[in-house]
Amino acid sequence: MAQPLMPHATASWLVDNTALSFEQIAEFCGLHILEVQAIADDTAATKYTGRDPVRAHEITMEEIHKGEANPDYRLVMVKGPDPVRRTKGPRYTPVSKRQDKPDGIAWILRHHPEVSDGAIGKLIGTTRNTIQAIRERTHWNISNIQPKDPVTLGLCSQRELDALVARTAKKAGIEAPTDSRLAGDREALIEELRRERETQQRLAEEALHSEAAAINDVATILDPFSDNKGHV
Repeated sequence: MAQPLMPHATASWLVDNTALSFEQIAEFCGLHILEVQAIADDTAATKYTGRDPVRAHEITMEEIHKGEANPDYRLVMVKGPDPVRRTKGPRYTPVSKRQDKPDGIAWILRHHPEVSDGAIGKLIGTTRNTIQAIRERTHWNISNIQPKDPVTLGLCSQRELDALVARTAKKAGIEAPTDSRLAGDREALIEELRRERETQQRLAEEALHSEAAAINDVATILDPFSDNKGHV
């Protein structure tokens, strides 16, 4: 459900200017009812300046009046414009990782030369000129560029890189490389987990049998009115 841009400030305005219940305000603003209670009692850790959701075109007065007339009524927020989504252009890379881009590009050029410059640019978030300069070793910082896996550098995910390589190989009509380095380790790990599970199951069964035997071997409780042979 859509929520106001400033939920706490909006809740403060609704508390001061309407007769809506705390439950209605909490649900509309996406807050816990105790947060609304704290705002109403002026015991919240932060003092909020009320924000009018009517002037912000997030709700109408008619909607507020409906809620005031019926405590069980759920307020409906006015549908705002759909957010603009970026669909084209290079991906965004945090400033702290931008200096690692040349290393990631060099790694792809070395290990996957079949990948096009456009595909590399979309994956890493760089320009064709930069890729061409690194390929031709004319980049201004070429002496300090060290090929490094872009996944390790955090420039893309392993799934994205594998998908790009597989897609490029399919277009070129070649078989995509498969990584079998961990195949033996995977089988060994599965076998080890199977043995551990069997061992734990056996220990649990032994513990259960031991407990049953201990119960059977408990000394007979002496009954002062019997001869301890089952006779009263």
